[in-house]
Amino acid sequence: MELLFIGLAAGAVAAYFIFSIFNKNRSMEKTNEQSVVLMDKIRSVCKFITVEGDFSEIYHYENLKEKYISLVFGKKKAIVLVQAKAHVGFDLSKVRMQSDNENKKIILTNFPQPELLTIETDFKYYDKREGWANPFTTSDLTDINRDAKKTIVDKIPQSGLMEQAQKEALGTIALMEKIVETIGWKLDYTALTIENTEAPKLEK
Repeated sequence: MELLFIGLAAGAVAAYFIFSIFNKNRSMEKTNEQSVVLMDKIRSVCKFITVEGDFSEIYHYENLKEKYISLVFGKKKAIVLVQAKAHVGFDLSKVRMQSDNENKKIILTNFPQPELLTIETDFKYYDKREGWANPFTTSDLTDINRDAKKTIVDKIPQSGLMEQAQKEALGTIALMEKIVETIGWKLDYTALTIENTEAPKLEK
């Protein structure tokens, strides 16, 4: 009888330890899964626009590349009014972070620089002049639109938009913090440093 009791007790103890280890492993797996889901959720927000600015520029075009053709067949000239809306913000797919599963924390170690995310342009042509045998081609118009758009992009660093977006960085981090808090985790950004802004580059 005593041996039976001892056997049952030993079995119960063994079952308890096996159950505890199994539960601990499941808990760790669940925590790991939570951290991965959280970081993916933050990155999925992707490009987050914080400021926008309106620009207007007059672009003068004159065909100087085909000099001899222009002399013989006539010169091409145009005045283009470029109106644009630039959106500046942060690409959250570039954030660097790691998880502290034991303390249920997401540690933000690096935050991206503000950048030009999108630019919407509208072109209006005035005083468009073509040579008698040297008309505007589709390629010409494509080049004009590209170069006119570049004049706007080049003006953005002096517009103050990048500095304004920089000031909105903490607001963007606050959004990330709310995402993390939805499942009871915390966002730790005490180690974060935001560097000085650079000239924007619109990704193709």
